[in-house]
Amino acid sequence: MLNKWLTRCLMVPVLAAYSALAWAQDVTPEAAQAKWNMPVGVTEISREVHGLHMLIFWVCVVIAVVVFGAMFYSVFAHRRSKHPKPADFHESTTVEIIWTAVPFLILIGMAIPAAGTLIKMEDTSGSDITIKATGIQWKWHYEYVGEDVDFYSSLDEASNRARQVGSGIDPSSVPNYLLEVDNRVIVPVDKKVRVLLTAADVIHAWWVPGLAVKKDAVPGYINEIWFKAEELGVYRGQCAELCGRDHGFMPVVVEVVSQAKYDAWLSAQQGGDSAAMEVADAGTTMSDAAPVTMSKAELVKAGEKAYLTHCAACHQANGSGLPPTFPALAGSAALTGDPATPIMQVLKGKNAMPSLAYLSDADIASALSYSRNSWGNSASAVQAADVAAAR
Repeated sequence: MLNKWLTRCLMVPVLAAYSALAWAQDVTPEAAQAKWNMPVGVTEISREVHGLHMLIFWVCVVIAVVVFGAMFYSVFAHRRSKHPKPADFHESTTVEIIWTAVPFLILIGMAIPAAGTLIKMEDTSGSDITIKATGIQWKWHYEYVGEDVDFYSSLDEASNRARQVGSGIDPSSVPNYLLEVDNRVIVPVDKKVRVLLTAADVIHAWWVPGLAVKKDAVPGYINEIWFKAEELGVYRGQCAELCGRDHGFMPVVVEVVSQAKYDAWLSAQQGGDSAAMEVADAGTTMSDAAPVTMSKAELVKAGEKAYLTHCAACHQANGSGLPPTFPALAGSAALTGDPATPIMQVLKGKNAMPSLAYLSDADIASALSYSRNSWGNSASAVQAADVAAAR
């Protein structure tokens, strides 16, 4: 009976290995690694982290083989049918020394290379670019220190629409679902990028596996991380701290480009020329450069993007809200009445709704104009000048 039980136990890893081998024949090594293992990444630190990961993994494998091998051997070789009288020894000084010294040496062997990598990860000196990233429920604000460039980065419109309750959109049909943003962080290849992390409300975390960077963004405190990407490409991550009900909708996307392309992008952001307008058009909101006075139709059209980016998370794309915490906007007398009321609620916040005063006057005006004239609502438009006067 015992032999049958041992045979079945030993067949489990054999069958698992066979299944993995069969599966691996149908995928590339890169895909297999992405599915089952930590990514190697595209930085020196990420490769060291992966190397440490694999070192610890194989140490654990050896320990598991030794420990479980000893257990199985003991169960098999000292079973009751073979040794009906158990051994009567109680302790061994030699064994005590061995199983104390061996784990100690293993830990020292793992700690030495790990400490070296950790020291490198904390050394932000000599950086070429500094970016301040501020976590805000549920988006990121990026400021390129010393370059007069800053912008908000939110979940992209396609993912935002698909995630809404009752949207009818298959998430699998959306490219990079929940891992795409309206405005990416653009950095040049082979340059050391220092990121200053903080938050405006609760604790967030900036995490990009391909760059081997992850650290908390804490309100009132600044953390530092850095990376130096050695390959062009787009690297995706998420907020890795449970920061609220929409925690899963706060992605991080870093695009690594050539130095020439980065310089052109930076110049466009700083100069406000036609190239800058193309970059802005790729986003989901208007800027303060929008006309002071716009027609109702223009505000409503522009406001749909602003609403989906900043408001739909809580009030839903169809304005139905999530009562009782977030009331419905469809048919709301408070929303469609005197515009001063919703303007102040957006600027100051109310109950569970945080203040959105960090948004531009144009964004707030367009979002309110859209919500005041959608889902059966009908009211006057809100101009950016109205929001500016209420601040």
